[in-house]
Amino acid sequence: MLYIGIDLGTSAAKLLLVDGDGKILNTVTKEYPLYFPKPGWSEQDPADWKKAVWEGIPALLTGFDAGDVAGIGCGGQMHGLVALDAADAVVRPAILWNDGRTAKQVAYLNDEIGRRTLSQYTANIAFAGFTAPKLLWIRENEPENFARIQKIMLPKDYINYCLTGVHCTDFSDASGMLLLDVEHKCWSKEMMALCGVTESQLPRLYESWQSVGTLTPEAAKALGLPEGVIVCAGAGDNAAAAVGTGTVGDGRCNISLGTSGTIFISSERFGVDDSNGLHAFAHADGGWHLMGCMLSAASCNKWWQDDILGTQDYAGEQAKILPEKLGENHIFFLPYLMGERSPINDTNARGTFIGLTMDTTRADMTQAMLEGVAFAIRDSFEVAKGLDVAVPRSNICGGGSKSPLWRQIVANVLGVPLDIVETSEGPGYGGALLAMVSCGAYPSVADACAALVHIKDTVEPDAALTAKYEARYQQFRQIYPACKELFARLA
Repeated sequence: MLYIGIDLGTSAAKLLLVDGDGKILNTVTKEYPLYFPKPGWSEQDPADWKKAVWEGIPALLTGFDAGDVAGIGCGGQMHGLVALDAADAVVRPAILWNDGRTAKQVAYLNDEIGRRTLSQYTANIAFAGFTAPKLLWIRENEPENFARIQKIMLPKDYINYCLTGVHCTDFSDASGMLLLDVEHKCWSKEMMALCGVTESQLPRLYESWQSVGTLTPEAAKALGLPEGVIVCAGAGDNAAAAVGTGTVGDGRCNISLGTSGTIFISSERFGVDDSNGLHAFAHADGGWHLMGCMLSAASCNKWWQDDILGTQDYAGEQAKILPEKLGENHIFFLPYLMGERSPINDTNARGTFIGLTMDTTRADMTQAMLEGVAFAIRDSFEVAKGLDVAVPRSNICGGGSKSPLWRQIVANVLGVPLDIVETSEGPGYGGALLAMVSCGAYPSVADACAALVHIKDTVEPDAALTAKYEARYQQFRQIYPACKELFARLA
């Protein structure tokens, strides 16, 4: 049988055709526009997502028997607000995860309702990207649109609705709305009341691998697929990517060194840190996960190389860093080029080099940049350790992970082995695996990952180098607290 995985990203939909052995047979990418109607705003038209998928699936199946397709699973960008009216028409463009218009509403939720109260209701505090602040913004600024809203869902849920006619979401994606009681996996009555919505306006909740239905006759005809194709609930992009890298079960971890950075730790038990430094969300495997989000990870490298050094020879610059310099650098770098989310949650924080001397070299500063990102990842690991979550090893993926030197630094800063998986397609591959479980090919998400996700390489930490980096990390962690008030004054 064949399975379709969809990665509904911010700039494009990437579709994968996967066989029962987990082999990717074909991929298709369809881009769509991103709109910025005002500074700091970010929107998309859900019709563009549907168009991309409706064009992408027939192209994906070219040369294959569409009758062999058994299931579809979607991983998608989180937090975006899709609002439908009584006729299931889109009320207004979707407000996306990276939209910053809700500063007033976030301040109201965190400061007036209170962080501790929000955490009791949802296991999380408010961030500008979350869905609930967007609802408050629409209620205040577009009351005519707010009055029309009959259904609220997330981006990948809109695709599932177009496929099946079912208003649905999954627990992992719903966790990022600030409307879900994550611990008990139900909608929070308190948050619904705060946002002025009812449970009838929210989609039905499913586990990520559960079937939400089969294709409507209209969707099947348009896509050239049988009506009996099963559509599973899918997952938020980070949870879907975790499935795609085998990061399921207790204490499994995945580090993504993309433009931003993600530290994803799966757990079989629910837990929230006292500072809410990490997001506490449901996972696509039926458990939970802690997630730290760095706003600048591999983008720090791009900024340093492209804009400051004026080169795109990343490997050449890193080759200047001598092995004996690892763990011995006298320069530190705070990677907060866009402020920071996890675990410090400080929009005023800024990128900073400290420790420069007359003998500082270009290679020293490149090394400090790479190490600073690794140290910031370690900060989120320390929060997880405070919850007695053991992380004996981790996967690593993303563009930054292609650097052998950076992988070596991260492994030794964390003191754990880093595994590199064979397939790096992230949310789309995870969506395909969830579809397999939904169709009965595997009894659980864990079973599917055990059978189909394979490690191709491992970076082992060196005990002596790990000890050196432990000392350097203890110095690094003193820098931000010393600069915090200065950052606020400079802002």
